[in-house]
Amino acid sequence: MTARQATASEPVRRFLQVARGAGLRVSAAEGIDAVRALDIVGFADRAVLKDTLALVLAKTPEEKALFEACFDLYFKRDAFAAPDTAEPEALEPFPPQGTIPVGEGARGQGAGTTLTHMLQEEDQAALAAAMEQAAHESALENIRFFTQKNLYVRRILDRMGLRALERDIEALRHRGDEDALRLATHLENRVALLRDAVRDFVERHLVLFARGDTERLREELLKTTRFSNLERRDLERMRVLVRALAKKLVARYARTRRRRLRGYLDVRRTIRRNMGWGGVPFVTAWKQRRIDKPRVMVVCDVSGSVAPMAQFLLMFLYAVHEALSDIRSFAFAGSLIEVSEVMEKHEIEAAVDEIMRTIGYGSSNYGNSLQDFEDGWGKLVTNRTTIIILGDARGNHTDPRTDIMARLTQRAKRIIWLNPEYRSAWGTGDSDMYRYAPFCNLVTVCSTLRHLERVVTDLLQEAT
Repeated sequence: MTARQATASEPVRRFLQVARGAGLRVSAAEGIDAVRALDIVGFADRAVLKDTLALVLAKTPEEKALFEACFDLYFKRDAFAAPDTAEPEALEPFPPQGTIPVGEGARGQGAGTTLTHMLQEEDQAALAAAMEQAAHESALENIRFFTQKNLYVRRILDRMGLRALERDIEALRHRGDEDALRLATHLENRVALLRDAVRDFVERHLVLFARGDTERLREELLKTTRFSNLERRDLERMRVLVRALAKKLVARYARTRRRRLRGYLDVRRTIRRNMGWGGVPFVTAWKQRRIDKPRVMVVCDVSGSVAPMAQFLLMFLYAVHEALSDIRSFAFAGSLIEVSEVMEKHEIEAAVDEIMRTIGYGSSNYGNSLQDFEDGWGKLVTNRTTIIILGDARGNHTDPRTDIMARLTQRAKRIIWLNPEYRSAWGTGDSDMYRYAPFCNLVTVCSTLRHLERVVTDLLQEAT
């Protein structure tokens, strides 16, 4: 790439950075295609530029909406529009350099013109070009926080030549004649407009470039926040994160599974099959191994204290149903019911709401619920079954029925207990966690999406 091509592709590179931060999926190959397309169409026609980038980068209706919002904000260039009221009288030409000192360091991008001359002549194109250049030199694309706004405004103004302009205005004031004072006042008014334009420019870039980091920071915060501490306004965002995380795990599992299902090259059989072609391996043979998905039975406590966690566990497991087969779900408070059919017939959010209305938010009785599970579905538990129990093990001082847990342990492949409480609270009050723990293969704190991810990732890894 030549120096000229590299310079021309810089705005595109920054726009791709903005688009990715806004959630647009842009691969490296698509970025290269965008640069090549713009080498052909150029930047002169805004409509052609927008249509070209949209064809290359936006694949779905949702992405097209994101692209339009990013494009309109990034390529907005109306900061130096002419003022509403014109000057009452024409200004005299700027005095020669020998009369009033002009800052030699205040050079804009257009033909080396000083900021003083650009403001006097209201050269909007030169001012816009100078601001763009100053923003690039100030690394404005690195802005991430609101508190950095004034810092970048000052940096850009300094690089455009504000200090030299202030010296010019001071020199005009010292002259004292009427024309010089009028010109000084004119320039001061233009400086105020320039500050507003630069501040608006910086604010747009804050929205553009900080969006991705802000969203990532918010997502990381939500992933590590206890479900019980989530605010209502965060629930929809958490549902989006659950679906995205499940999709990511399914994709990772599917790649491994496809590779394992294909197997490894069987050299002997390959050679035998290709004897007719002189041993050239036109037809390959593979050693294959059967891959079994885990059978999962999820038993969720949906009493008031654990209800938020139960909702997200059910959502997460059903989002990865492509990777986990034979998921059967059960919910309990005082008694236990199977909710698999409800989950299959309804969308996941509606199904969870239906379950919570049917049996949720009551007082928990673990012993009675374990008895219901053994009587109704205990025979279905085999050495290929993983039982996941979600609950705080607080049975309100009822019989914990550890004998049932002992029998389930002998039949199941493993039992995983996810407790949303801190470990320090186990065994206190009416908690029977330490009575159940000896019969479980894994007992762990699970109160955040990050914890939930680890548990399901472990299940998928065992499946491959």
